[in-house]
Amino acid sequence: MNILSSLRDCLRCRRAASAGDDPDDGRHESWDLFFGLNTLQAATDFFSELNKLGHGGFGPVYKGLLPNGQEVAIKKLSLTSSQGVREFTNEVKLLLKIQHKNLVMLLGCCIEGPEKMLVYEYLPNKSLDYILFDKKKSGSLQWSQRFQIIIGVVRGLLYLHEEAPIRIIHRDIKASNILLDEKLNPKIADFGLARLFPGDDTHLNTFRISGTQ
Repeated sequence: MNILSSLRDCLRCRRAASAGDDPDDGRHESWDLFFGLNTLQAATDFFSELNKLGHGGFGPVYKGLLPNGQEVAIKKLSLTSSQGVREFTNEVKLLLKIQHKNLVMLLGCCIEGPEKMLVYEYLPNKSLDYILFDKKKSGSLQWSQRFQIIIGVVRGLLYLHEEAPIRIIHRDIKASNILLDEKLNPKIADFGLARLFPGDDTHLNTFRISGTQ
């Protein structure tokens, strides 16, 4: 499987679709959605521990600052992950096909040698679990804010299940996969374990227990 070629085709199609052009028109390339390893190394100060935001099921996540001044979150696939390549490819392909205000936005990816990374928009309030499991922060979260977070997550799931171009089951909804922007608006993240919902079926057996702790 040629991962780079497959992802390049997906990226190119999204770029053409967003511009209203034919994806086969060679005038519109997608290289701006592929980040160079050197760029991401510089953005994170060579993946310094000071820029580390956390560690997910498939590797660490770092905060980065691009040359244009944009802050990003960079998910770095662990080199020791045995199943990471499949989940990495899955997440890229899914996020390129869906866009919603309550889903985290994928900005691009990096594939150089053994390194595979996803570049997302940066959300300053981290994930919901940072607030819920901190006594001081949790106490400051008003019930109206909690309700709005719940509503936002439900809207994101409704979009995935019924409104997106492709129907998707996330399979790993939890507090650490709900990111919060500066206004505490929630965005669902981490689609590595997601599955497509075939056709017009109303339910799907996945045959094995999925999810991360």
